[in-house]
Amino acid sequence: MDKFLTAIAAVIAANALLCLYRAAVGPTVVDRLLAMNIVGTKTLVVVVLITFIQAESFFLDMGLVYALLLFVVTVAFSRYLEAEKRGDGR
Repeated sequence: MDKFLTAIAAVIAANALLCLYRAAVGPTVVDRLLAMNIVGTKTLVVVVLITFIQAESFFLDMGLVYALLLFVVTVAFSRYLEAEKRGDGR
């Protein structure tokens, strides 16, 4: 089972690299934001898979903190982009 989870983690990490490419060359800022959010989510999934492979709960705690941070950063950057689009600078 550990080999299967390791293979799944490797596939998800490779997919995250493809999304990282989209974040680098995305045609718009919103595309880049979404691609970075996807990369963060895939990284979170890999961390959770590592938790199951290593049977260590510390990684799960770290994953929860990372998920919260990812959410807050995504919302903050989205609000910044929306304020910039309106031009009011709030």
